[in-house]
Amino acid sequence: MTHIYLDNQATTPVDPRVLDAMLPFFKEDFGNAASRTHSFGWAAEGAVDRAREQIAELIHADAREIIFTSGATESDNLAIKGVAALRRDRGGHFITQVTEHHAVLDSCKALQRRGFDVTVLPVDPYGQVEPAAVSDAIREDTLLVSIMAANNEIGTMQPLDEIGAVCGERKVLFHCDAAQAVGKLTIDVQALGIDMLSISAHKLYGPKGVGALYVRSRPRVRLVAEIDGGGHERGMRSGTLNVPGIVGMGAACELAGAEMAAEGARLRGLRERLKTRLFDNVDDIHLNGHPEKRLDGNLNVSFEGADGESLMVGLEEIALSSGSACTSASLEPSYVLRALGVPNRLAESSIRFGIGRFNTEAEIDRAAGRVIEEVGRLRDISPYSGPKKRKS
Repeated sequence: MTHIYLDNQATTPVDPRVLDAMLPFFKEDFGNAASRTHSFGWAAEGAVDRAREQIAELIHADAREIIFTSGATESDNLAIKGVAALRRDRGGHFITQVTEHHAVLDSCKALQRRGFDVTVLPVDPYGQVEPAAVSDAIREDTLLVSIMAANNEIGTMQPLDEIGAVCGERKVLFHCDAAQAVGKLTIDVQALGIDMLSISAHKLYGPKGVGALYVRSRPRVRLVAEIDGGGHERGMRSGTLNVPGIVGMGAACELAGAEMAAEGARLRGLRERLKTRLFDNVDDIHLNGHPEKRLDGNLNVSFEGADGESLMVGLEEIALSSGSACTSASLEPSYVLRALGVPNRLAESSIRFGIGRFNTEAEIDRAAGRVIEEVGRLRDISPYSGPKKRKS
């Protein structure tokens, strides 16, 4: 049985070209980037500096503004808690929105337990937050607004330019979790007015366990480090740098910058091919998220009368998801879909298709055919009384 991977929002495979760039740093160039007294350390440090430049170029930043972390979750924690720590016990106000990744939402909950105020904004039925709502929520003591670039479950993109403009006018820091967007969307931190940006390498065909936080230097954004012990990353993130992973992240960013436009067009074509096949052959199917302002490789749909978990079990040869990989152990309906007002019966029948760089038309056609077949089978054995599947 040949398996098909359609869960690229959870993680992407490492591009072979990225792996080729990484391999020397597991073998002959194995030095510690903090070792300043010999050639092994110098080679590692040079490779890290090069990766910093590659990442900064992709998001239109300065290389000195890139802090390496273990991934976007750590970057989110550093951005949010690092700003809060400056206040010591004086409190303050943070703003986010209801469909954020748990790395942001849980960080904000942690701040609430420490006495900070947090406003969690609602979203519209497509998953977008209103910039005017951000503006209305800002108070004199607001320290930070954290709004993601694109949602990991439904693919909806947020109006970052408008939100950035609001934050700039009100002189409030703007943090963005861009784990799903970097390498797929054009992200210009200068033009968008973003003060801090979180990135994960494994979402753009790089290795797992490495990420970065962009922190604006002009005007300087001040943070308190979350990890102490050695003063690495200009004191912002102590710990021996993962040189092979960082090299891989840099290579992945460089490839993404060169191929983003062509790859986006190809992924949109595959997504629309899948969507058309499904919507032409399955009744009572519902699109979740924005119909147009969404990630090119994301399709999230609900098949009424077909339980999502049962559907994935029946499609064992196809890697799919019913929501975020970070909450896949939960049997509760997706909090993202609930925030959109999607009824539980539809939230529980949702499937996320994450199309990526290495998927083919043949895989899309085969996956569509199997999904149509399996939805029909589940509806035949369930209490569902709606229309059955159309013939393909």
